[in-house]
Amino acid sequence: MTAPAPTASRFGHARQVADAVLFEGYVLYPYRASAAKNRMRWQFGVLVPPAWGPAGGEPSAQRTELVMEPRGEAELAVELRFLHARRRTVEEARGDGSFAPVPELRLPDRVLVPWDEGTEETVRMSVPVSDLEAGMVELPFTRPAAEEAEPVTDADGRQAGRLVRRAERLDGVLRLRAEQLDLPYRALKLTATVHNTSDWEPPRGAGREDALARSLVAAHLLLGLSAGSFLSLTDPPEWARAVVADCTNRHTWPVLAGDGGRADVVLSSPIILEDHPRIAPESAGAMYDATEIDEILALRTAALTDEEKREARGTDPRAAAVIDLADTMPPEVLDRLHGAVRAFREATSPAAPPAGGPEQPPRAAARPDTPWWDPAADAAAPAPEPVVVGGVPVGPGSRVVLRPGLRRTDAQDLFLLGSTALVEAVLHDVDGAVHLAVTVDGDPGADVRRAQGRFLYFQPDEVTPLEDA
Repeated sequence: MTAPAPTASRFGHARQVADAVLFEGYVLYPYRASAAKNRMRWQFGVLVPPAWGPAGGEPSAQRTELVMEPRGEAELAVELRFLHARRRTVEEARGDGSFAPVPELRLPDRVLVPWDEGTEETVRMSVPVSDLEAGMVELPFTRPAAEEAEPVTDADGRQAGRLVRRAERLDGVLRLRAEQLDLPYRALKLTATVHNTSDWEPPRGAGREDALARSLVAAHLLLGLSAGSFLSLTDPPEWARAVVADCTNRHTWPVLAGDGGRADVVLSSPIILEDHPRIAPESAGAMYDATEIDEILALRTAALTDEEKREARGTDPRAAAVIDLADTMPPEVLDRLHGAVRAFREATSPAAPPAGGPEQPPRAAARPDTPWWDPAADAAAPAPEPVVVGGVPVGPGSRVVLRPGLRRTDAQDLFLLGSTALVEAVLHDVDGAVHLAVTVDGDPGADVRRAQGRFLYFQPDEVTPLEDA
């Protein structure tokens, strides 16, 4: 009735987002095992053994319900994806050929410490939709206990120790069923549940780390129809709104995730997403913290000390990849992270003139050789005129003395009292107020501010023109 499905190409686009879900929070900045935020891990989509659930307050199952419209002899392809935690210990080589556990092993390029690694696991199945209408279809799965040792060599090629990785047995089951709905069109309610069925009984003194070794971590589903479509839970058609509202989802949330806006693929995620989520094209690589901004993470990671980077590289191979990414990121890639206008083309494309009305002249396009944040980027805007301060024209290139305090200001501005500065631009806001964009003389970051368009702003009554300007 069921059989493993080959890798479905239809999941390619959705899997990019699913990978971000799978590793969200896996290791956080500053990417060291010793960091406080990396001592409490695995927060999303954790399905613990049933015997641990009451003690730890975490679920052992998740439930996905949604409405689908299969066509013809449609088949449903399913991928259950999760992480299986492996306990990694560090052992140092002794002179007699034996090994002993140590809290750390210092090598020239990294500092190895104990750590829980996550191994990607996938359970696949494909089943005709007609079989799901006939009754429950289930697929049990097991990940056996395992142990492996990896030798670690020093700079001279001698074995300095080894990494021992231990995985505990994990059991689960994926269950699927579909029921016909009383609707004007052929539609089915699909129910997919994932259960941790491990029979582990926590001994006295067991902690969450012991349960995690036998848990499905970051568990989520990819669902795909060979013919037909799924209905959005947030924007269903009017004829199906009532039955969609009746769907029950526990510890997961399904969203449409087909490529190009298609509705034949769903990602059911423990992190709530919107329909058709996607990875920002500016992102240069995984940083495992989607609540942060890649630009900030890259800059802060590159600023870590050499010793902090050595510990991060020894914490996890994925953490080491983040360090290498931040250290080798070209300036043009970092610039891309500064910001993006998603709907720029739609906002600036000339609209069709109204029927029977006069054709409007097209708006001047932004200059391609000028950044979007530069006032000169808008070719339709008039050139800024100098502003008169104390009878002296002040404009781009003028030098002034900063006199904050004549209006309501903050402490940061007061630190610059009496500093000299170069006026970079004269700007007018929508309320008609005039602002002077300046860079402070002697500021070591002036070139960076100028390149990125990040200036300090003062009003004309807060500056005094330099007499020798």
